[in-house]
Amino acid sequence: MTMLTAGCATTTQHSEQNSHWGYTGHEGPEYWGDLNPNFSTCASGVNQSPVNLTNFIESELPPLKMVYKSNADNIVNNGHTIQVNYQPGNILSVSGHDYELKQFHFHSPSENHIKGKSYPLEAHLVHADNKGNLAVVAVMFEDGNENKTMKDIWALMPEKSGAKNNQLSKISVEGILPAHRDYYRFNGSLTTPPCSEGVLWIVMKQALTASKGQVEHFGHIIDLPNNRPLQGINARAILK
Repeated sequence: MTMLTAGCATTTQHSEQNSHWGYTGHEGPEYWGDLNPNFSTCASGVNQSPVNLTNFIESELPPLKMVYKSNADNIVNNGHTIQVNYQPGNILSVSGHDYELKQFHFHSPSENHIKGKSYPLEAHLVHADNKGNLAVVAVMFEDGNENKTMKDIWALMPEKSGAKNNQLSKISVEGILPAHRDYYRFNGSLTTPPCSEGVLWIVMKQALTASKGQVEHFGHIIDLPNNRPLQGINARAILK
C-alpha cells in the first residue's frame, strides 16, 4: 500500500517522488530506510506493514459501512503497481468515523498473510479522513474463476510506467469486495516508502478469486514481485 502513488494514500507530496526505490537489489525493501532520510521509518518503525495475521484477539468489531460509486477518475501505471484513482464521494465508515476512498491498487503475491497463507494477489483500497488519517481495506484473491471487474481494469491499464488512462468505463468498487464483510483489524503502516505509521488496516476475511491468466497478465505489466516482506507484529493486537 502506498500514498496515492505506489501502494497507499492520497496524492503524495513526499520526496519519495525524487528517490528511486523498488523491490529488488539495492533499492529493495531491506534498503528503503537508507535511501532517503524521509524513509527512515521503513527501518526504525515498530508498527510496520504487512504482517502475518495470526494469534487473533476476539473482539466485537462493528460492521463496516461502505457506500461506493462507480466514479473512477483514471488508471495509472506508476511503475510499482496499477492504481485506480477515484473521484470524491465514496465513503467507508468505521465506528461512525468516515474515510473517503482515494484509490485502489494491487500487489502480487499478497503482502499480508492470513494464518501463514500467502495469496497470489492482494488489493488495497486506500481511504483518508478529513485530517489525512488513512484506512486501508485489503482483499485477498485466490486462484479460481476470472474476476469481472478486474477484467475491466486490466483492459484499461497502461502498459508503460508513468502512463495514465483517463478513458474509463464505470469501474465498480463492489466488484473487488467480498459479499461477506467480516474482517480483521490492526494498526500498521504504508507498505511502501515512506512507510508512515498510524494506518488503520482492515483485512477482509473472505477471499475472492482471480484467474491465473489475470495474475500473470498483471505480472507482464508490472515487474513482479511487488510485495514488501512481512514485518514483525511486535506488541500489536490483531483483532477479529
